[in-house]
Amino acid sequence: MTQLANGNEVVTPSGNDMALAQKAGRKLSACRGLDSELRLELKTQDETEEFVVPPSAVRVLLRVLSEMGQGNGVVLTPLKAELTTQQAADLLNVSRPHLVKLLDERVIPGRKVGSHRRVLLEDLLAYKRATEEKRHEALDELVALSQDLKMGY
Repeated sequence: MTQLANGNEVVTPSGNDMALAQKAGRKLSACRGLDSELRLELKTQDETEEFVVPPSAVRVLLRVLSEMGQGNGVVLTPLKAELTTQQAADLLNVSRPHLVKLLDERVIPGRKVGSHRRVLLEDLLAYKRATEEKRHEALDELVALSQDLKMGY
């Protein structure tokens, strides 16, 4: 496991982990349509305990198992987590200097810790959603214009 700067761990599955994740994912996906809680039984050598998993946690677990089953590393990051500028830039697929410019212009909220900048994941995701919405609106407008001009598509 690799530790990230924000304290989260990257879980990279071994070959055995991949096989177990695939098997567990298949079994759990049979319950995917459930909108109610899921009751599971945890068996250890000494005892058996039943517990309840909320539907939202089941969806997260299914996604984790699916990614691990494909051999992909997984990181679980809470929305309130603070990211470094490099982590934030990587998530947006932009350069770090461009991200810093967005922070300086207050397009994306952030804060400074000493000389280092930090960005909340939820703020970054809100910016990403807003940017994608603007892109879709622009594409819709282009489609409408091309149809009005009878450009053939």
